[in-house]
Amino acid sequence: MIRESSKSESKTVAKEAERARRRELEESWNQIKKRSLPPLFSVAADQWTASVTPHVAERTQEIYEVALRCHLKPALGALLLCDIDANRIASYQAERKSEGASARTLNKELQVLRQILKRYKLWANLQGDVKFERESDNIGKAVTEEEETGLLAACETNGLLRAVVSLALNTALRKNEIRTLHWRQIDLIQRTLTVVGRTKTEGGSGRTIPLNSVAYTALVRWASRFPEAKPEDYVFPSCEAAGIEREHPDAKRIDPNRPIKSWRSAWRRALKDAGLNIRFHDLRHTCITKLAEGQASEQTLMSIAGHLSRKMIEHYSHIRMAAKRTALDAIVKPVFDAGVAQNWAQSAGVEKKAALN
Repeated sequence: MIRESSKSESKTVAKEAERARRRELEESWNQIKKRSLPPLFSVAADQWTASVTPHVAERTQEIYEVALRCHLKPALGALLLCDIDANRIASYQAERKSEGASARTLNKELQVLRQILKRYKLWANLQGDVKFERESDNIGKAVTEEEETGLLAACETNGLLRAVVSLALNTALRKNEIRTLHWRQIDLIQRTLTVVGRTKTEGGSGRTIPLNSVAYTALVRWASRFPEAKPEDYVFPSCEAAGIEREHPDAKRIDPNRPIKSWRSAWRRALKDAGLNIRFHDLRHTCITKLAEGQASEQTLMSIAGHLSRKMIEHYSHIRMAAKRTALDAIVKPVFDAGVAQNWAQSAGVEKKAALN
């Protein structure tokens, strides 16, 4: 017998309180849990995004946001999570591949979908039936010397792009490492650049990179545009419609307390002018390849690139044909002098002529 007060003089309220309390006790005693349908995918996606955003890098947040806003929500947003099965996911994959999505892009979208379903304990029943796309291990490439020259020529009229491309080609920095540089990370006296903050790999943060003549000149040239820059300012600041790529940008529209969002439009224009089809990340591949061709040790390569394993060095190093040819030519020993070689060629020609007659 349980006797409790309803804190009310109304018999109706007391009866409703008694009914609710009795039901609560019955469910507790019999371990009956109230069942509810999983939410819509769009609702679950927003809840998942809010929970993971504080724990991932800004670039990762952008990847999640694009995957959800542009692809996953339009295709699956109106469905209940429990209605998303292996067949539905396979149809989504087929549709995205017909749109030309790469295996890597599609896998990133599936990883987001998987995390959302795992949050609601719905992925375990699907994981054996969902197949991720096979990704190529040779996506990256190193540009040739001729392609590099053409690209730099196409960037010459854009001060911003000229600076970031020169840095990428001569420091092996990642795009986001360049985008979020602060002036305090650069020592123009010692000619060094230190990578700080959150990076893609554990070996990335804290590495110090010497600036060669090209990278140093590019930074000095860029620094001349900001004579009043403070150490905490971003090297490439936010510049909505400021024309920062010009010699005399609109200073009022430049915010040194925020990094530039992107230089995608200028990059695409330069690629078109240079007749190239490459990624910005391929500039990092190119720098590491040139270091490898220059006989830099593995330890040196890993220290500059911020890698922790030889496997990643092999992934980024693409020894080009010119370097291979030079290496093989270097092992040839001169067996004949020029006169002997000429006589040998002439005698071989006479023998061939006699054989034909």
